[in-house]
Amino acid sequence: MLLARMIDELSGLTKGGDSVATATVRIPEEKRDILKVIASLEKREMKDIITELIDEYIARHKETLDLLSRPEWVEIIERGKAEVAERVKGKSLYELED
Repeated sequence: MLLARMIDELSGLTKGGDSVATATVRIPEEKRDILKVIASLEKREMKDIITELIDEYIARHKETLDLLSRPEWVEIIERGKAEVAERVKGKSLYELED
């Protein structure tokens, strides 16, 4: 939960907050050129498109980070991975509870 809360606080900075940092990102030339064309067609700046993509990436991973910040879930995940490695037979979809 702490990790997810930190991400919430940090991601808020990219959505209208005052704090902005500079980072250099190396993008293959071909992809950079395509991004420039898209930005031009959409009449947007490349940095705005990249910021949007970063926000989407963070949003997609928040749930995973939230689960991994809970020790009980990490333990459940580790047990599940061990069962898979030991080839323990799991339940079929029809055997699972709703």
